[in-house]
Amino acid sequence: MELLVATGIGVVAACGVYLMLRGRTFSVVLGLTLLSYAVNFFIFATGRLAVGVPPVVADGAPGYADPLPQALVLTAIVIGFGTTGYLVELALRARDETGTDHVDAEEPRQ
Repeated sequence: MELLVATGIGVVAACGVYLMLRGRTFSVVLGLTLLSYAVNFFIFATGRLAVGVPPVVADGAPGYADPLPQALVLTAIVIGFGTTGYLVELALRARDETGTDHVDAEEPRQ
């Protein structure tokens, strides 16, 4: 299970980095979003991947899930949503002012 989770996090992070290196603003915004999802999932996975364990220590329980990564991921989701909204608005404004959605405001030469 850990190998599957690690592979999934790696694939999502790789896709995010690939999209961030593209020349269009929508790809950059989508890449940042995917990269933030990969980081959130990584932080969530550090809290131990276990099924059916209580979130706090109980009497006689063999283990517990750490609530701190869950709280950090919840906060990161809210901050990431606000940042994504800001980046979309910034990209739309840049496209309106420059007439192109290319990152450096220049179309590639053909």
